[in-house]
Amino acid sequence: MAAKLYVGRLSYTTTDDALKALFATYGAVISAQIIKDRDSGQSKGFGFVEMEKDEEAQAAINALDGKEVDGRTIVVNVARPPEARSNSGGNDFRGGFQRR
Repeated sequence: MAAKLYVGRLSYTTTDDALKALFATYGAVISAQIIKDRDSGQSKGFGFVEMEKDEEAQAAINALDGKEVDGRTIVVNVARPPEARSNSGGNDFRGGFQRR
């Protein structure tokens, strides 16, 4: 079963290929993607790696979490599913004013 990992605190110069190569040491990498700003194309300093096997993903977590890569101490853990976004736009007035 495939495992998706979150990789945080990455250097802004780390590339998808470098991320894939880093994790390939621990097993088969399905994908490696640095998340970039939609407008500027600049790295946001985190990414995701999908590995073929849970055991290989756990080996990568054990070896790489807290390791220095490209001058930064990275964080590696199992990725959580994205949280559902609300449609309130951050304001929750529920159609009225709050009285104080």
